[in-house]
Amino acid sequence: MRYSRFFGSLALAAGILFTTNLKAPAQISINIGPAPVCPYGYFDYPPYDCAPYGYYGQDWFINGLFIGAGPWFHGPHGFYGHVDNRWDPHHGYAGPLPQRGQRPFNGFHANEARDGRGHAGTAGHDGRGEHSGGFQGGGHAGHGGGRR
Repeated sequence: MRYSRFFGSLALAAGILFTTNLKAPAQISINIGPAPVCPYGYFDYPPYDCAPYGYYGQDWFINGLFIGAGPWFHGPHGFYGHVDNRWDPHHGYAGPLPQRGQRPFNGFHANEARDGRGHAGTAGHDGRGEHSGGFQGGGHAGHGGGRR
């Protein structure tokens, strides 16, 4: 009798333990903060260093403003803009990166199209006639820019 009462109590405790929901709700918070303040835009991959003048073509600037890259990208859906990846550290560039307010120090020659999230693709138009983007001028996706 004692054993049946003991095992009955044990079974009841086990039943309560295994039927109780012990899960805690996930608490995930992501805060990317403000976009980097860079004179000619910033690379589309961490640590989002400032890109040198000449990396981005005109299609990266709408009404003279950089449309962003990485988590701060604000371009149109399906966008691919021209870049000159000779100025990209992922493609071997080891030269200086600009500081805020620095003047241009190179030129633009489109040789790749990117989507703002780090993926290469096809821009759907020829980038040979583009110039480096910047913070002057107006325009729309694919036709804005100038430099500041």
